[in-house]
Amino acid sequence: MSSAADADQNPGPLESSGGDTVADSQLGVPRRRIILASLIGTTIEFYDFYIYATAAVSVFPILFFITEDDGAALLASMATFGAAFVARPLGAVLFGHLGDKVGRKTTLVGALLTMGIATFLIGALPTIYQIGIWAPLMLTVFRFCQGLGLGGEWSGAALLASETAKPGKRAQAAMWPQLGAPFGFILANGLFLILATAFAFDSAAIQAMDVGEALQDPFMVWGWRIPFLLSIVMVAVGLYVRLRIEETPVFAKAKSNNERVKTPLGEVFKKNWREIILGTFVMLATYGLFYLMTTWILSYAIGSEQAGGLAYDYQDFLVLQVISILFFAAFVPIAGYLADKFGRRRMLMTTTAGIIVFGFSFGVWLNPDSIGAGDEMNVGQMIAFLCVGMTLMGLTFGPMSAYLPEMFPTNTRYTGSGIAYNVSSILGAALTPFVATFLVQNFSVGAVGFYLVFLAVLTMISLILSAETSKKSLYTAAAG
Repeated sequence: MSSAADADQNPGPLESSGGDTVADSQLGVPRRRIILASLIGTTIEFYDFYIYATAAVSVFPILFFITEDDGAALLASMATFGAAFVARPLGAVLFGHLGDKVGRKTTLVGALLTMGIATFLIGALPTIYQIGIWAPLMLTVFRFCQGLGLGGEWSGAALLASETAKPGKRAQAAMWPQLGAPFGFILANGLFLILATAFAFDSAAIQAMDVGEALQDPFMVWGWRIPFLLSIVMVAVGLYVRLRIEETPVFAKAKSNNERVKTPLGEVFKKNWREIILGTFVMLATYGLFYLMTTWILSYAIGSEQAGGLAYDYQDFLVLQVISILFFAAFVPIAGYLADKFGRRRMLMTTTAGIIVFGFSFGVWLNPDSIGAGDEMNVGQMIAFLCVGMTLMGLTFGPMSAYLPEMFPTNTRYTGSGIAYNVSSILGAALTPFVATFLVQNFSVGAVGFYLVFLAVLTMISLILSAETSKKSLYTAAAG
């Protein structure tokens, strides 16, 4: 390893003679504990997020929204799903301020508690038939709190992994919190699949029933609550792990040198506003792709044909999604390796070009005349579509936990990377399931692919305007 690469990673006093990270040599915290702390937190956070997404498609339209129109109920449920994305930038500001002023470790604990408690309370929430309009209002509030927690989680986990990385392997180290996304998805959907099987829950049959009959189904009464209530156990495990780690050496040095700023939010907007804008749009295609491949595709696949869906069995489709998510998980570490070898920008531009091609192909993959509907749906064609999309997702998501933090200086990194990541969630994720559902109902499924192309083109432009950061030092005291 060259001395330049060493200096890039841990300049000056942060270097160790043996090439070890400070986490190994100075703080006495094994690398595996740092990996586990960054991974388990994001796994729990994304688990909480996904169980809501799954319930928003299959359960909440019936339990929390009274309407004669199935499509309108689904749109209303998707709107509450989007409430968390409005909260995420606020969470990034709140927890980012704490992360840049107090430290990464303490802030990560707070973010985890915020989302975990909100998720647990959703599992205990009465329905609209029990407390009226208060039910959807409270559901929206708790969903908002989920967004606050996730808004502070990702940046802290990414910084915990990247600011303790070995020289030349920052993207590979930072990819561990990214694995929390597929792992959380597998846990959430795997648990829902087990419960749906145990309760003999048939989403298509439930949607065809009248409301009174549907409300008698045991899964609709209490089975759906189990994943939400179990999240509190996972939060306890996450807290145990995170309380046993130390502060990152990069932040510790900034603190000891009195280089923290009084107002990280004002500082980052004053000196790094360009990076915030570019980082926001760099993430756009990633968010759009992911929520099309998870939330929207589930609603499209299991939705009634009258509402523009494929009327496929809920449990069977969850199996297909869990299989495809394995490709997501497999390609995240591959993306980290490629981003270290070839640079973040080049690797992401290549992947974004692939997303554009994929978007143009939606009509071929998913048109009901091509893929079929109900029991006649072409399962091989659907699983191929899901696996291609999730492969691209792994390749584009993997480097982001290195690339976005590298855009910002030490004393505003938590705030800056968090704002970019979470503002992008509004543009690329909050709107995507809603827009995609609208496009299918009013145009065609091919229009959903064109929407993804639009997002990917904006990402490509941002990547062209952005700088390569793989050789940039993470220890930069002054913003700008």
